[in-house]
Amino acid sequence: MPLFKLRFGPAARAAGKGAADLLGELPRPSALAVTLFESGPATFVVEAYYDPEPPLAVLTAALASLAGALGAPTLEAVPEQNWVALSQAALPPVAAGRFRVHGRHDRERTSPRRTAIEIEAGEAFGTGHSATTALCLEAIDRLVRRRPFASVLDLGCGTGVLAIAAARSTPGARVLAVDSDPLAAAIARTNARLNGVGERVRVIAATGLAHPRLRRSRAFDLVLANLLPDLLIELAQPMRGALRPDGVAVLCGILDHQAREVAATYRGAGFALAGRSRRAGWTALTLVRRAQGCRRARPR
Repeated sequence: MPLFKLRFGPAARAAGKGAADLLGELPRPSALAVTLFESGPATFVVEAYYDPEPPLAVLTAALASLAGALGAPTLEAVPEQNWVALSQAALPPVAAGRFRVHGRHDRERTSPRRTAIEIEAGEAFGTGHSATTALCLEAIDRLVRRRPFASVLDLGCGTGVLAIAAARSTPGARVLAVDSDPLAAAIARTNARLNGVGERVRVIAATGLAHPRLRRSRAFDLVLANLLPDLLIELAQPMRGALRPDGVAVLCGILDHQAREVAATYRGAGFALAGRSRRAGWTALTLVRRAQGCRRARPR
């Protein structure tokens, strides 16, 4: 069966980037790949690939706030090819905090440095181009500048980009990356080796915090979770159990209007809100696990 290509543009860069971020994060219909590329002086085109055919009305409704800046969309069937790999090859490097995330095609143009991360996404989520991944990378950058982290958990790791960023920016840290999809876990394991942190980033396939390695009480001092809000809410109490007192959780995958409910749930589970950042309609929350009996966490 053919794949389907949705196309918007040309449009200004801000509108194109906003559309690419929103399409890349929509849980339904879920895009196999989303690209943003320059089509002329200061204009950009957004393309997204789907299988099966997506409902055009749902996609245009999701982008209603940008409709005037994007123009009318087109949706067409395309020949069967590895569109995920082809579209990833068109993605430019992304800077998020001190990190620079790039694909193999940009290896020659990216100067070697500790915070350069090479990611080949394949069928897994997380290239740095989505707003949620970039927000998490920026949160990691801020946190590791302020305090050391010896044990890190990347929950729902996808390509492993966050686990790799944590390992590259905190050379002494032990990092555990977890994904419920065995294919994503295999991709993350490959990416960790590719980026020279394979010995310090252990990758396992597991759902939530159910793996025996994750049942040890208070095993981590930093948890990174770029997940859907319903799952984040479900994990609030288990997350507290996984973190040491004064440990930090970075939560993303949260639309702006969902952030209040997620933050309130975690406050009720014994966390203090230490930071909030937003981009393209998405919010990242940084929370600190309060020690027993403490009302407030230390400022970060």
